[in-house]
Amino acid sequence: MTTDARPEHSRIATEVAASADRLWEVALDLHTHPELGFEEHRAAARLTAELEREGFAVEHGAAGLPTAFTARAGRGGGPTVAFLLEYDALPGLGHACGHNLIAAAGLGAAVALRRALDEVPGTLLVVGTPAEEGGGGKAVEADAGVFDGVDAALMFHPGVESWSWAPLTAQVQYQVAFHGRSAHPTGNPTEGIDALGALIQVFNTLGVLQRRLPAASHVQGIVTDGGRATNIVPEYAEGRFGLRAATTAALEELIAEVSRCAEGVALATGTTVEITRASTLYEHFRVNDTLARVFTGHLARAGITATEPEPGVYLGSSDVGNVSTRVPTIHPFVAIMDPDGSDHTPRFAAAAASERGRRTMLAAAEALAGTAADLLADPELGRRAWAELRARAAAER
Repeated sequence: MTTDARPEHSRIATEVAASADRLWEVALDLHTHPELGFEEHRAAARLTAELEREGFAVEHGAAGLPTAFTARAGRGGGPTVAFLLEYDALPGLGHACGHNLIAAAGLGAAVALRRALDEVPGTLLVVGTPAEEGGGGKAVEADAGVFDGVDAALMFHPGVESWSWAPLTAQVQYQVAFHGRSAHPTGNPTEGIDALGALIQVFNTLGVLQRRLPAASHVQGIVTDGGRATNIVPEYAEGRFGLRAATTAALEELIAEVSRCAEGVALATGTTVEITRASTLYEHFRVNDTLARVFTGHLARAGITATEPEPGVYLGSSDVGNVSTRVPTIHPFVAIMDPDGSDHTPRFAAAAASERGRRTMLAAAEALAGTAADLLADPELGRRAWAELRARAAAER
């Protein structure tokens, strides 16, 4: 699908082209200096400096997070469209998820759109979202009200396929800790209550549970504390479990099942159990076809065709899900390498600094800006996007 051209679309293309070298310099700077979640001080400083230079009003420390920020431009009184910027890296792999390209594309979209419009008929909001890789910056920001009053949230993600939306699952991690009673296995074995044995039984029970879980649901666990000595019955044992499901509602059901499993093992073994959430809960991504079609139409102008994901494909999880359940949101994938590759690999990290990565970043920036321009110019588009969001929310109840 292609979109009807507005005069501002050609101006956006001109402005993205004019900023291309500068945007690529930002992308390479972040790539060369990767920072882990909630430690992205250099990246946040670079991005906010660029936005301030373009006349955006920047607020640091959004939602109480030192490396989060917001930046605003426009006259207000109309729609508020947000560009989401990610910029955290992976331990040992750097930008093997391409967040440097996400940040540069969002920056480029915001700058190009502001320059292309004589006056922004509403508000451009740029949101710096730290710690997507496990810390859940967007989830914290959403809970803090950063997206209240936002009419649409836009971002792209580099990938190995070009898809109009992301089949992202809900996920969370839980810690399961058993308390028993220590004993010497040859001295007073009958007095021991084996906490590690109880934890192992949880793994065995979850193995049975796993076979009847629906598509996209799974539980994966590790032992984080299994005792200190082989000749002592462990009085304490602890495991950490990652849970995923196709929807947030299905994840809540899975959490309840895992909890019942652990509590049943505790009852059977005479141990006590503590079940504690150990991570931010990432909600599933709620697709908005209304906005996704607009983005893919603009992307087609750059010669990139984005299709719908293959049925039954489930990827990882992202805190953008927590935004998509509150605000009409897009999170398309645009390929920076061929489908035989994978993100979270050294090859993908290299692709995030490649010539193809540059072309993809610039095409995404232009398509994001074009989508935002359409939302600002056509209030009916925003109303349709909200109607779809509400309909999907009702269908999931």
